[in-house]
Amino acid sequence: MYLMALDIAIDLGTSRTRIFLEGKGKVVDEPSVITVDLESDSIMAVGQEAYNMLGRTSSRYNALYPLSGGVISDLGLVEAMISAFLKRVVSSKIGMPRAVACVPGEITDVEKRAVVNAISCAGIRRVCLIEEPVAAAIGAGLDINSPHGSFVVDVGGGTTDLAVISLSGIAVSRSIKQAGNIMDDEIIKYVKRRYNMLIGKRTAEEAKMNIGCVVPGMRSGKFRIKGRNMINGMPAWTELSADEMAEPLKETADMIVRQVQDVLEETPPELIGDIYSDGIILTGGASQLAGLDTLIKVATDLRVTIADEPADCVVNGCGASIKYIDRLRHPDGSVNPITDRY
Repeated sequence: MYLMALDIAIDLGTSRTRIFLEGKGKVVDEPSVITVDLESDSIMAVGQEAYNMLGRTSSRYNALYPLSGGVISDLGLVEAMISAFLKRVVSSKIGMPRAVACVPGEITDVEKRAVVNAISCAGIRRVCLIEEPVAAAIGAGLDINSPHGSFVVDVGGGTTDLAVISLSGIAVSRSIKQAGNIMDDEIIKYVKRRYNMLIGKRTAEEAKMNIGCVVPGMRSGKFRIKGRNMINGMPAWTELSADEMAEPLKETADMIVRQVQDVLEETPPELIGDIYSDGIILTGGASQLAGLDTLIKVATDLRVTIADEPADCVVNGCGASIKYIDRLRHPDGSVNPITDRY
């Protein structure tokens, strides 16, 4: 006999997958990585266990991210990954739950359908979607239902989503594939160019998290990186300083700043007045990069605030949106930030 289902919220991110369970809060926060046994075509590991295998597998196994740039690149692997995560938190005695999932602000209907299909195949009976910047605004504690403009910049792993939100909807938005993962790639290129050394993506990400900085002088410290000398092929190591990290990270940060300026230029005058009063809210894990808020503040002359627990804003906002599911079939006249049209 089935028990009453618990609704869930899913932040299916390029770098990390987070799951929110109604009444319990965030119950899963693991890397969006899966390891496949190429000989048997079976799943060997998912999440943190698979992440620990990145760059360290034999030819028989392949550890990879099944999402790229905020969208699904391998549907079958995403289905398997979501199913594995759900089995950890949803009892088999509980009926098939409903879910709210977030998607980047500017993806196609086909890409949205792929997200819905991946989650549905994991045993979810009804999937509703919410755009990431809207979920981030809710998770940051903003009132999105009022006719008041709020500017949210969500800097994630695969995409940076920017949106001016009013009346539970998006007035102006941008979504670019310049975010945390691109920064990791730039660090790899920098080390290769500067030190003739090849490092892996995990090492680059760890360096970014430990000493990442986009404005020299905003952070101190050094981080030892290990890799392979490209000249003689031997193992090698060097130390990166926080100041020199600004060189590989600055270009991506500048692109985000330019997008912020473009969104402001397209924003209606009345909403601009609200943003001038309230400032800009930064969410997403990569928003904590030292100096990013300062760059945006200098470029726009607006107050810039990093939300509390920025990495969890999207999943918390998705969780808070669960209450809107019932309003889709029984509308109460208010604007609903979620949709089940896909």
